[in-house]
Amino acid sequence: MSSLVPVFTLLLLLLTTLPAPAWAEASDQSVPPFSAMTSLDDGWAPLEFPSIDKLSRYTLVDEDGVQVVRAETDGGASGLIARVSIVPRDRLILRWRWKVSGVFKAGDARKKSGDDYPARIYVAFQFDPDSAGFFERAKRKTAELLYGDALPGNALNYIWANKLPVGEIVTNPFTEQTMMIAVTSGDEEAGQWITVERDIVADYKAAFGEAPPEIMGIGIMSDSDNTGESATAWYGDILVEHP
Repeated sequence: MSSLVPVFTLLLLLLTTLPAPAWAEASDQSVPPFSAMTSLDDGWAPLEFPSIDKLSRYTLVDEDGVQVVRAETDGGASGLIARVSIVPRDRLILRWRWKVSGVFKAGDARKKSGDDYPARIYVAFQFDPDSAGFFERAKRKTAELLYGDALPGNALNYIWANKLPVGEIVTNPFTEQTMMIAVTSGDEEAGQWITVERDIVADYKAAFGEAPPEIMGIGIMSDSDNTGESATAWYGDILVEHP
């Protein structure tokens, strides 16, 4: 996405202002399930960016008797975000299924011009001052004074990559606070439902070299504002559980 630093700042600021829903404390299923929702407002909030006029479109649809979210992107960008409050233990499993119509020919996770994905799931974490340097703490303190809320910290993006090999972890080309993890890649499995399971704790340690702090948000996004291409994605329920 273009101007990704302010985009992710907006995303994370939104997480600090959303009210914590009642289901967040009910069980390990701490993300509102698409299959049981009557509206996309049921625990999710739209994520739209001031600098991007063209939005991705999200709708609840039936796929083989199960309700899922369909995302359509055509040269634009927007997402959906759910606020959660999860303290990871030794392991924390993130499981979901998704499907895409195809990947972007010009997509490339290593380049700003190719930072678009037909499907991605991102996990946002609380800021950990103990692991930050003096200048990072000072910069964040200034931002907090301006915005009036404590800003979150790092993020993991699980992506349906265009060229990046499955299992590869790279720094987002716009910000070092976000790491991109390819969990599906290329067109070979396009049009098929793919189930993905990841250990968030292991992934965070591999990406940032330390144990993860509290998770404060999980979101989905299909975007194509950099490449100008088109794709459709389908997202099934997102499960988070301690094994």
